[in-house]
Amino acid sequence: MSGTIFAPITGAGGAVTVLRLSGGAAFEITTALAGALPPTRSTRLRPLRWQGRTLDTALVTAFPAPKSFTGEDCVELALHGGRAVLAAVSAALTAAGARPAEPGEFSRRAHANGRLDLLAAEAMADLIAAETEAQRRLAVDGAAGLADAVAAWRATLVQAMAQQEALIDFPDEDLPPEVEAALTTRIETLLADMQAALSAAPAAERLREGLEFVILGPPNAGKSTLLNALAGEDIAIVSPTPGTTRDLIGARVDLAGVPVRLTDTAGLRDTTDTIEAEGVRRATTRAARADLIIAVAAAPNPVFAPAPEGAPVLHIITKADLFDFAPLGFLAVSATTGEGMATLRAELAAAAARMTETATPAALSRPRQVACLRDVCAALERSLSATDAELRAEDFRAAAHALARLTGAIAVEEVLDAVFSGFCIGK
Repeated sequence: MSGTIFAPITGAGGAVTVLRLSGGAAFEITTALAGALPPTRSTRLRPLRWQGRTLDTALVTAFPAPKSFTGEDCVELALHGGRAVLAAVSAALTAAGARPAEPGEFSRRAHANGRLDLLAAEAMADLIAAETEAQRRLAVDGAAGLADAVAAWRATLVQAMAQQEALIDFPDEDLPPEVEAALTTRIETLLADMQAALSAAPAAERLREGLEFVILGPPNAGKSTLLNALAGEDIAIVSPTPGTTRDLIGARVDLAGVPVRLTDTAGLRDTTDTIEAEGVRRATTRAARADLIIAVAAAPNPVFAPAPEGAPVLHIITKADLFDFAPLGFLAVSATTGEGMATLRAELAAAAARMTETATPAALSRPRQVACLRDVCAALERSLSATDAELRAEDFRAAAHALARLTGAIAVEEVLDAVFSGFCIGK
């Protein structure tokens, strides 16, 4: 993380591109292009020149260390949004001694300089990647709840460690038994709180990653028509010929703020056609790991194909507009006329909301976070069964170490690489 770096921090194609510089030479390099810097955190219009050529006229804002995004000297240049402008200014900055930033390098510097802990960095990445309102809330509210919870957990653990040290340092002082009982109660309460957060983690992870609902059924059951209707566009080819769909075809939809991939599959039947047989195999494999199976069968004599065990199943009878029949207690829909489609969308949205509903405000939405908290819980569980005071104190220290890893207070290079490498260039 050496040198002065730069990168655009706005998306491509807009009328304005904001380019950020960060590093010890940020002010010097900017001065070489723009002349005198404006007052701190004030914006001024400046011509950018290099080697006698005017590159652009930009709004220049300077942010001295340590009160900047990265904790280093930073400058933001608001350029005109053309590609040629960005290319010319980038070339001039490189010639002046800066270099293009690596993915996540701004945020990693912010973490290294104490401006951003790992939880905040991950929440920011999730906010940038959010596709739906529920994902945005998870990134903002869930991250804030997790940060508050971690701070409270740490405070409780520090108090427990202090109590334990008192028991070790004054073994002959005949401390009342209430001290030991209070310490045990404190740890049991802390452990229960953390375990509740772990129990809610799978729902938060599913919301962050998105769900997959697989449409499964026999040939000509209306699966592709149903996919197109739910997606609101022609995704899959629809044909009366059985076996038209042979591969997995999907569309991303927003259900109650939850991103859901709807996947159409090959019709389930015995076949000697090797390509269709592979499609059937892929259909059953994908259905086995789906969050929900939408099992479809066509009227007037619906026969549902067997669904893999494990995932919940919603049974739907299709082509309700073609026949007069009793729906056998299942939801009957017609993608052609729209009959039952509003009810189906409502049921799918309710299912998506149930699967991603978190029971605690501390939203552990990443495997790294879950792994850290599991290590904390394991250490606390050991402490409750420890008969020796020194061993219990060591378990507390192990729990504190694991909790510090959660926020990045203890830096592990491999973890930092994994977290920040997934960021976009401008972060």
